[in-house]
Amino acid sequence: MLILTILSNKIEYLLHLCCTNQGIHFKTRWPVGLIVKSLHYNHPDNVPLFSDLNFILNDGEKAALVGINGAGKSSLLKLLAGKLPSAPGDITTTETPWYVPQHLGEYDTWTVAMALGVDKKLLALQAILGGDTGLHHFTVLDEDWDIENTVRKVLEKWGVGSISENRLLGSLSGGQKTRVFLAAMELNSQRLILLDEPSNHLDAHTRRQLYTLIQQSKSTMLIVSHDRTLLNLMHKIVELSDKGIETFGGNFDFYQQKKLEKVSALRARLNEQSKALKLYERKANDMAGHRAQQESAGRAVGMSNSIPRIIAGGLKNKAERSTARMMNAHEEKIEHLLIEIEKTKAQISVYETLKIHIPSPTPQPGKVLVDFIDVNFSYHEHPLWNKLSFQVKYGDRVQILGENGIGKTTLLQLITHQLQPTTGTNNSPAFSYYYLDQAYAIIDPTLTVFEQIQAHNGKRLDEEELQQLLVDAQFSPNFFDRKCAGLSGGEKMKLSLSCLLASGHAPDILILDEPTNNLDIQSLAVLTLAVKNFEGTLLVISHDDYFIDEIGIQQTIHLS
Repeated sequence: MLILTILSNKIEYLLHLCCTNQGIHFKTRWPVGLIVKSLHYNHPDNVPLFSDLNFILNDGEKAALVGINGAGKSSLLKLLAGKLPSAPGDITTTETPWYVPQHLGEYDTWTVAMALGVDKKLLALQAILGGDTGLHHFTVLDEDWDIENTVRKVLEKWGVGSISENRLLGSLSGGQKTRVFLAAMELNSQRLILLDEPSNHLDAHTRRQLYTLIQQSKSTMLIVSHDRTLLNLMHKIVELSDKGIETFGGNFDFYQQKKLEKVSALRARLNEQSKALKLYERKANDMAGHRAQQESAGRAVGMSNSIPRIIAGGLKNKAERSTARMMNAHEEKIEHLLIEIEKTKAQISVYETLKIHIPSPTPQPGKVLVDFIDVNFSYHEHPLWNKLSFQVKYGDRVQILGENGIGKTTLLQLITHQLQPTTGTNNSPAFSYYYLDQAYAIIDPTLTVFEQIQAHNGKRLDEEELQQLLVDAQFSPNFFDRKCAGLSGGEKMKLSLSCLLASGHAPDILILDEPTNNLDIQSLAVLTLAVKNFEGTLLVISHDDYFIDEIGIQQTIHLS
């Protein structure tokens, strides 16, 4: 093997770009945080997920990776982190990335210390303090004598200071696990960081901490997220689709503006294509009329005694051939325009937000639906909150606020009479409601998509009508027999709303419990529009400030 030592950073970088070897991870001293070149990946069944991906992140650059559910965002992060088998293409990094996946269950057998990356240092410190003066302990500790205090401070900062370093991650909640890994990210100061939905399971306070950490960090970051506040902290948006990678040099607002401009240009193109189609259709009609006149005139000439029959026939055939050529040209142009119009419409549909209607109840202005007087609930004789007294009337749009673990979901269970208050009085009358949570519990994972909507067919729609509801929600026919267990978060959300439509149910109260978790940006837009147009009463638990603003929340219940 020939090993070349390249002294010039620029030459090293240029050689990388020209390199045709596949599946090799390079290290570079050039100030680039991440280079992806000609990257391909297939599913285990050899079905392509994406191909020929190319993009660069400069050193210290923060970028969001966006795309619809199923585009391959999480798989791309895993590839970059070395968590999937090597694939054709080149990945160049400054060092091994620090990777935090969306689902942290794979680390349940780790201790908190292992997640923080300090388990060996803590063991070395304990051995030294216990009298073991082996040189390897001092080497591992690397003079970090204050490691215990450092760990305690960073855990306290992220709201998990009461958790022991020896505790297994499997015993922690989703939010606590995420906090531990964010503490680890701050503690280790890696050059390249890959995060998959880091703000999921975080309350408002911890989200603000995350935003500050991202802004202050000098690391290169690639983040998958639907959190629009976080997305607006990015320097760059990297969009992954079935067409590959498209990069936008700005934050999420900039990205959306560019998308709007693209839709505007596509609509202008569609307008011009439609005008051209009408023009050629009119010409074709005129030509057909002209041909009919020619044929009529030709018959008249043929019957005339003034022109020899052979000459008359020749003139007739020549005119007919000329007209036929022109008609064929117009028909070909019309056919081409019809194809182009369908292509343009398909491109526009990618950017348009799907509209799903949530049935609104009969208006009941002023009607009290929820009436609490000094209500509280206790677990093991410990009250959750200060006593709650409030009313919710028809048409109110209410957000329930509070830190993780404060009992927001418990309050919803009290409101819906699933639980009875330990103290106080729930004077709420009977009302109908529809409950949509982040796990979409209404969906039965053992059923197919069609069986699921069939199970909620309160309107007694026939098979074609049920299938049309699914098509309207962008489920193609090949989805009908697919098991619900394999659906993405966005697909489960759309199926849940389709089930509501099939039920014929118009709920008095729509209850949303962290509904935006596990949604891609397009699905989030669908949900936002549907909720915004709902005219009944709304009760929402959400830490997504953009979502709360867009759906028109009018009042809050703050639990403490």
